[in-house]
Amino acid sequence: MKVSIIGTTGYGGGELFRILHHHPVFTIQSVHTTRNEIPLIEEFPHLNGITNLTLEHIDVEKIAKHSDIVFIAAPSGVSSKLVPAFFRTGVQVIDLSGDLRLIDGEEYRKWYKHEPVESSFLEKAVYGLSEWNKEKIINAELIANPGCYPTATLLGLAPVVNERLIDPDMIIIDAKSGASGAGRSVSKSLLFSEINENFRIYKVNEHQHIPEIEQQLNRWSNGISPITFNTHLLPITRGIMATIYVQLKENLHTDRLIELYKEQYLWSPFVRIRPKGNFPSVKEVAGSNFCDIGLQVDERTGRLTIVSVIDNLMKGAAGQAVQNANLMSGLNEKTGLEFVPVYP
Repeated sequence: MKVSIIGTTGYGGGELFRILHHHPVFTIQSVHTTRNEIPLIEEFPHLNGITNLTLEHIDVEKIAKHSDIVFIAAPSGVSSKLVPAFFRTGVQVIDLSGDLRLIDGEEYRKWYKHEPVESSFLEKAVYGLSEWNKEKIINAELIANPGCYPTATLLGLAPVVNERLIDPDMIIIDAKSGASGAGRSVSKSLLFSEINENFRIYKVNEHQHIPEIEQQLNRWSNGISPITFNTHLLPITRGIMATIYVQLKENLHTDRLIELYKEQYLWSPFVRIRPKGNFPSVKEVAGSNFCDIGLQVDERTGRLTIVSVIDNLMKGAAGQAVQNANLMSGLNEKTGLEFVPVYP
């Protein structure tokens, strides 16, 4: 099957290239940018001797004619203009931006500060949280790939939310990400001197992933109250850790909850549940499509602490996008994604 990547100059697009270059079924037909047409190796010198592809301008009809699937890794606000054009050609589309994730256009306008895409496309888009929306993804033509923070958070919360085991009024998420999560654009806050040996909170109570998380939580359990969600910038390149605090409705022990998580993720090859007393770190999933989860009940307070870690560029973006493409294409979801984490 032939695939094309739109927005190949960003970190997400570059990671898509890395995965798809080794994929046994998908072949990269073309790579595209809104910038100058130059050899891809000029943008990513680490690909020297690996590819001769040139970054091309975006010609929707030409791309669709030669592609089975189009991955759009363009920034929010740009992607919304491309999705309708591609979708109308009949090609399958997986959008890695935030433009299709919120079903309410007004919510999108409020949180992303862009004009929303036409509502008919929002209704057609399937939310691509692979482990929890598999049946719809298999039959989808248009995928809204989840954000990195929502992926880590929702995978961590899903079992207890679906089973109605927690107080819907008390969900607190303390999340941290490596610098690549901020993209490849120049920013003073991402200068080496600013980020090295530093730790910073940002977008306090204003992160655009808040409504995405709340929207999905309410799909699982109607009546979830607004969450407390804050994000921090780690002085590392890759990785997300979401530390989640919830109040249990009843007296449940850690052992029982670990068994629940293992049962619910039994058929999810990329979700690994840690044994009691063992908690994951971001380095243990780096370069892979895994989400590792550890949990512990504080019997003194009745609160459950959930620790969920992913590689933001893999399970949080490109890896999950390819996992969804596998499902859409009738392939085993693990195809081309069985990377061992890079450690140390």
